[in-house]
Amino acid sequence: MSDQPPPAAPPPGDPYPSATPPGGPAVPEPGAAAPPAGAEPVVPGPEQPVVPGAGPAVPAAGGPAVPGGPVVPGGGAPAGPQQPQDWVFPPTGGFPLGSGPYGGQPWYPGAPVAYPGPGAPVAYPGQPVHGWYPPGHGLDPADLLVTPPGAGVSGWFDRCVGAVRRGWRLLLPILLLTQVLPAVAVSVLTLVVDPSAKWEESMTDDSAALPDTFLADLGVMLAVVLGGTLVFGLVQSLGWAAGSWVVARQAAGQPVSLGAALSYGARRALGLWGWTLLMSVIIGIGVCFCVLPGIYVAFALSMAGPVYLFERQAPIGRSFRMFHDRLGLLLGRVALVAAAVIVGGGLAGMVEGIGGLPFGTTPLESPGTAVGVFVVTLLGAVLALPTHLAQLVGLVVTYAEQRAHEGPVDSARLAGELG
Repeated sequence: MSDQPPPAAPPPGDPYPSATPPGGPAVPEPGAAAPPAGAEPVVPGPEQPVVPGAGPAVPAAGGPAVPGGPVVPGGGAPAGPQQPQDWVFPPTGGFPLGSGPYGGQPWYPGAPVAYPGPGAPVAYPGQPVHGWYPPGHGLDPADLLVTPPGAGVSGWFDRCVGAVRRGWRLLLPILLLTQVLPAVAVSVLTLVVDPSAKWEESMTDDSAALPDTFLADLGVMLAVVLGGTLVFGLVQSLGWAAGSWVVARQAAGQPVSLGAALSYGARRALGLWGWTLLMSVIIGIGVCFCVLPGIYVAFALSMAGPVYLFERQAPIGRSFRMFHDRLGLLLGRVALVAAAVIVGGGLAGMVEGIGGLPFGTTPLESPGTAVGVFVVTLLGAVLALPTHLAQLVGLVVTYAEQRAHEGPVDSARLAGELG
C-alpha cells in the first residue's frame, strides 16, 4: 500500500500510461552523440498500422518533421495529408491506373479488365474474378442489341421490341419468302400425296384389314414430305441467316438492304442447314427415349444457330455450355420465345384445320375446292409469320445477352463477327 495517489489515466490514443516506455528510458549507445542539454529525450513510439485509403500520419504544425517526408523551412510539415512516393488509389488495386471513375462516367458491373502489375484482381480457387468494365471497353447499357448483366427480363424484352420496330420492313419480306412460302409448299405436297381418302374407300368392306397398298402409299407420302422438308429447310436456313444479319447490323447503325441480306443468307445457308439437320436428329432421338429428354435437348441447343453464324465453330458444344453456365437465365429467355411460338403456331394451325373442313378429304378433285384449300393454307402460314419473327429476334437477342455475361461485347462487334 502506498500513500501516493494513482497515476492519471492516459489520453486516448496514447499506447503507454506514462512517458516512460516499457523497459525504462532510452539509453544511448556508446559512441553515439548525446542530446544537447535541456532537450527532451526522444521516445520511440510503436509502429502504426497502415490503413488502406488513408494518408500517412502528419504531425501538427511546428512539430518534428516526418522521416522521409518533405521538409519545410521552420521545422514544420505542410498542412494536410501528404501522399508518399508510389502511392496509388486505391491501395488494393481494383482497376487499372488512369481509368478511375472520375468525370461523372459510370462503370458497369461484369468481368474485370485484364491488366498486368501488382494489385491486379486475383480469383480464389474455384471462384470467378470480379471487377468492373471501365467506360469505352465494350459494354454499353444503352446498346440496342446487347442486354447488359443485371438489366433483367425488361431489358431483354425492350431490345426484342426495338429490333422488331427497326427491322420489320426488311424482316417480314425475308421471312415471307423463306419461311411462309416453303411452309405452304410442304402443306400442298402433303395434300397431293395424302392417301387417307383412298384408304377409307378400300376399308369400307373390312374396317379391320389394312389396304393392300398401305405400305407403298405410306412410303411415298413420307418420302415426298421428308424430301420437301429437307429441300425447303435449306431455304429456311437462308432466311434465318439473312434475318440475323439484319438485326445485328441495324443495331450497330450499319446500312442494310434486302438484296444484301439475302446474299449473306445464301453464303451461310448450307452450313446452317447442315447443323440444323444434325440438331433435329439429336432432338428426335431424345423425344424417342422420352419427351423430357427431347425438350431438354431442344432448349440446350437453342443457341447453336446463332453460335454458328457469329462464331462459326463448335455450335453444339458451345450451346450446351451456355445453357449450363447460365441455366436459369437462358432457360427463362428461351421459354418465353417457345411460348410465343407455341401460341402463334397453335393459332395458325387451328385456323388452317378448321378452315379446311368444308372442302372434305379430297379437296384437290375439283378446281373450286383446290383453290379454297390453297387459300386457307396460305392464310394459316401468314398467321404464323409473327411467330417466325418472334423466334428469330428472341434467339438473336438472347445470344447477345449471353455474350455480355462472358465478356465485353457490343452491337458493332457482333455485326463484324457475322462477316
